[in-house]
Amino acid sequence: MTAPLDVLVVGAGPTGLALAAQLRTYGTTFRIIDRSLDRAHESRALAIQPRTLEALAPFGVTDELVARGNPAMQLRMHLPHRVVQMQLFDIGLADTAYPFLLFLSQAETESVLAEHLRGQGVGVERGTELHRLERTGSTVTCRLRHSDGTEEAVEAMYVVGCDGAHSAVRAQAGIGFKGYAYPQTFLLADLEVDGLEPGAVHAYMTGAGMLFFFPLGSPATWRMLAMRTQGAPDTEVDLGLLQEITDRYTSNRLVLHDSVWMTDFRLHNRGAVHYRSGPFFLAGDAAHIHSPAGAQGMNTGIQDALNLGWKLALVCRGRAPEELLETYEAERAPVGGSVLRFTDRAFTIGTSSNPVVRFARTRLAPRLAPLALRATGPRGRVFRTVSELGIHYRRSPASASGSRPPGRGPRAGDRLPDLPRGLQARTAGPGWHLLLAGPPHLWPDGRLAPVLAGRADVLTVHRLGEQSPWPGVAHGLVRPDGYLGYVARGAGADALSIYLDRWLRRV
Repeated sequence: MTAPLDVLVVGAGPTGLALAAQLRTYGTTFRIIDRSLDRAHESRALAIQPRTLEALAPFGVTDELVARGNPAMQLRMHLPHRVVQMQLFDIGLADTAYPFLLFLSQAETESVLAEHLRGQGVGVERGTELHRLERTGSTVTCRLRHSDGTEEAVEAMYVVGCDGAHSAVRAQAGIGFKGYAYPQTFLLADLEVDGLEPGAVHAYMTGAGMLFFFPLGSPATWRMLAMRTQGAPDTEVDLGLLQEITDRYTSNRLVLHDSVWMTDFRLHNRGAVHYRSGPFFLAGDAAHIHSPAGAQGMNTGIQDALNLGWKLALVCRGRAPEELLETYEAERAPVGGSVLRFTDRAFTIGTSSNPVVRFARTRLAPRLAPLALRATGPRGRVFRTVSELGIHYRRSPASASGSRPPGRGPRAGDRLPDLPRGLQARTAGPGWHLLLAGPPHLWPDGRLAPVLAGRADVLTVHRLGEQSPWPGVAHGLVRPDGYLGYVARGAGADALSIYLDRWLRRV
């Protein structure tokens, strides 16, 4: 009888592809299926945040993503009677090699990830639909239906639903999906626009709502996002309708032409009640859907996947306890909830017809925006939030500090900053990474031997000397997803061993 798969990945969008890339890194046995016969060719999601670029760098795909994309740095806010210019991510990002918002169509992102997987000998099984899930003892029987009508039964230890808002995994696992739909209808198009300054994001703020043009590059120069006028009939989306809405929202003459793709859609704000139910996990849109405000959706999904993938891999290899899988929901559900709240507030401010909100949007914003742009502290905090560099897991069960945590520098649960520059690349290999700061004589091999025994294949030691994120003598453990699981001051290894004994088993 064929041995069960470690993991069945359902859904081959950016979230599923990222999960597959990480599972492949650890030699996990898995299959990735998708009911669609082909990958997305429309742009859909269009921006990659700095933290996502960092998180994907260990797979060797980030340079290709940057080469294909448009690292826009300027925002033009077209307010009544004036245009306010501001930098995107100009402060608060000194600790990353990617201090920009990368505009790149989802189609291109999926293409790069799929090419990486093919190079690793992994193919997406397209035209394959999850029909039914049945728990059978310690495994799950997954009934698959192929495009030719044939069916197949596959055994797997775990199933991850990366299959979007209408997730079959979520439905069959019996996980609720709570939330609501917004009443507005939106229009989306990839096209050419005459009259727009290139290389910048253009936002038009009016009493009726907001209109955006994003510098996409491919498959067209611009991505247009607009709200259909309230009360207007739901007529078919065509270039004439898009031009009419653009004329209504803008005072300068913009000419739209050569549309590659256009559609209309409704937005929802919904979150899964749980991210895990037994052997079933949810990631990406299967776990949370929301407005595109702040370009958070695809990025949050990819980071869901990269938080979960290494945990599944090490548990399946017997190198970590089942308890580690419980930290997935503990860490990612608060992030998903925060994104739902943030995007809902931004969406409400941008679209509300409430007279008070409209007054604030069209009258107060033009006066306050220049002042707000001078406040570097708040602006830096906003940029770190939107860029997702500020995400941390300090309250996670898997985050711990020694009896004497460092007084300065990153804390347990924080992302490892790329300072000194190149530190993230140094710790990009698979497994955990132990960072040792201070003079080399404080870290003799004899002191580390009990820590490394039985773990040398999944724990790499880096002696940083004085070039470390912490001043003085300290040590920290970097998890496989680039976050610090443990930090302490001094050169003692007893508490470090206790932490590792809980989360990383010896051979």
